[in-house]
Formats: sequence, C-alpha cells, structure tokens
Amino acid sequence: MVRILYKPLGLLFGALGGIVAGAVFKRAWALLGHEDDAPRATDQDRTWKEVLTAAALQGAVFALVKAAIDRGGAVGTRRLTGTWPD
Repeated sequence: MVRILYKPLGLLFGALGGIVAGAVFKRAWALLGHEDDAPRATDQDRTWKEVLTAAALQGAVFALVKAAIDRGGAVGTRRLTGTWPD
C-alpha cells in the first residue's frame, strides 16, 4: 500500500523539485556570473569555461534538490506509515 501512494507522490514532488531547482540554478548563476541567462552549450560567444561551469553548477543544483526531495519523501512516508519506502 505504501508503494502505491509513494510512487505517484514521488513523481509529483520530483516535477515540482525540477521547477525549484531551475529557479535556484538561475538565481545562483545570476549571483556568480552576473548575468541573467546561463550559457547554452551551442552559444558561440561563450567560452568553454563558461559553458562547462554552468553545466556543472546546474547538475549539482539539480542533484542536490532531487536528493533532498527524495530523502524528505522517504522520511515523511516513514513518519506517516512507520515503513521506509523501497
């Protein structure tokens, strides 16, 4: 029963987490890079360093938000049901 409820809620929170992570990344890039938009990999006016730094930061932010949401969901499930989700 726990699994049946945990999976759809996990998908919903994961989607919301993606939105949050995007906003956090955009804000972090603006603070670090003093620009509104991060460089795209195909932006010819940006250096390799800029593109790869943006990609690394974006990946780190998304991984951090995903881990926090997944862990929070598991802890919340255990509190509600007494069972840790698999």
